[in-house]
Amino acid sequence: MRKIIYLVFLGLFLSACVPLLGAKGEGKYEMITVSELQNLIETEEFTFVNVHIPLDGNIPSTDAEIPFDEIENYLDLLPENKDEKIVLYCRSGSMGNTASQTLVDLGYSDVSNLEGGYNVWKSMNLPFEE
Repeated sequence: MRKIIYLVFLGLFLSACVPLLGAKGEGKYEMITVSELQNLIETEEFTFVNVHIPLDGNIPSTDAEIPFDEIENYLDLLPENKDEKIVLYCRSGSMGNTASQTLVDLGYSDVSNLEGGYNVWKSMNLPFEE
């Protein structure tokens, strides 16, 4: 009986800690949807980066094109203040995930990646610059 109570207590304790592990700014980046991106474009200032290679085109308002696997070599194209918002995208999301994690590992605290990449953007018949 003591083991069961201990295991229940341990499970409750660990589950209470899980939200802390995923808190923004603590080694994580955020996934955003196309509608969230549209809202950001209309309402906020941020650095918008296409990380897909090879380059196939851009979502309008893109600020820079940086290869996902070399993003650490192009920090001069990103904000000096590592707390400023950066949104990345690629074709489907996987290169954006890699680049986003690299930026978080480098100390950037407000990094987002477009869920589904520009494939989802284009599938919604939104403007795309070929």
